[in-house]
Amino acid sequence: LGETLLAPTRIYVQPLLALMQEMPVKGLAHITGGGLVDNVPRILQPGLKAVLEKNSWVLPPLFQWLQKEGNVADAEMHRVFNCGIGMVVVVGAGYAERAIARLAAAGERALPIGGIVAQPPGEPPTVVV
Repeated sequence: LGETLLAPTRIYVQPLLALMQEMPVKGLAHITGGGLVDNVPRILQPGLKAVLEKNSWVLPPLFQWLQKEGNVADAEMHRVFNCGIGMVVVVGAGYAERAIARLAAAGERALPIGGIVAQPPGEPPTVVV
């Protein structure tokens, strides 16, 4: 547990700069304090909504333990923690596979976790389904 908690923050600068030179990146959100649902909206244009699919990634053991021992609801986990997602990169749908391959070649584990859709009035700008 101590090693996990004291692991240094991942720095994504070099792989992301290289990615931005190869394709149009529409947004980058480093998921720090504020979790997924508070950080992702900061990179969205008004009228857009991020729909994140929670089954598209595995919740790391530390977060599984925190959720179980603290009896924390999914919505609160997504509001407070990054849940294992350190960076969200938004690219056009036609670039997703190429972006994932490029980041993997740079040693990063990248995977599709959702999409961007129109935000209906009154709905939150990010949801985890």
